[in-house]
Amino acid sequence: MRRRLLCLYEALLTRFGAQHWWPARTRFEVVVGAILTQNTAWGNVERALAALRAHRLLSPARLAALPAGRLAPLIRSSGYFRVKARRLKTFLAHLNGRYQGSLDRMSRVPLDDLRRELLAVPGVGPETADSILLYALGRPVFVVDAYTRRVLSRHRLLPRGAGYEEVRAFFERHLPGDPRLFNEYHALLVAVGKEHCRNLPHCEGCPLRFDLRGRPPRR
Repeated sequence: MRRRLLCLYEALLTRFGAQHWWPARTRFEVVVGAILTQNTAWGNVERALAALRAHRLLSPARLAALPAGRLAPLIRSSGYFRVKARRLKTFLAHLNGRYQGSLDRMSRVPLDDLRRELLAVPGVGPETADSILLYALGRPVFVVDAYTRRVLSRHRLLPRGAGYEEVRAFFERHLPGDPRLFNEYHALLVAVGKEHCRNLPHCEGCPLRFDLRGRPPRR
């Protein structure tokens, strides 16, 4: 299975090239983006981050000092902006209260303990927690999204309807525990998902078509 997964990875990398994820200037910006990107397109998040950057608010101390009522309008473009303002404030209270606002201190916590800790923060689900762990803290956790599950199901690597933790464990069990590999692989799966593995598959020209082995993809 490792060989098959790495073969798929190489095919994606050859077609799409390095994706340079996460698109952010600082680790803290990655964290903010991971929270804001829930249930919205990344372009909407970019506009919200630009507004925060323009107001010089992209630091734990400055963002924590801003009342939620003033934060919400700045992130309006990300959608559900009042909810996300509260989620950001809740995460910041945790980061500042437990780690004095330092992502370096947070990153020293053992991985399993830190993942459980992040999941206990209200508003932080598995994908958000794992995005913070992988993209902001460089920990070897595989991030799973709808594109990832769709590709694996259609290639019969996992059953349709496999849950988040099952998919994450599948990748982490069969691939080398390298955060750089996990980073690039997830980004490439998003790329092929957007271009080919849509709700209705567009297999013509897909770099992973060879892996279907003569079978049509699952719908």
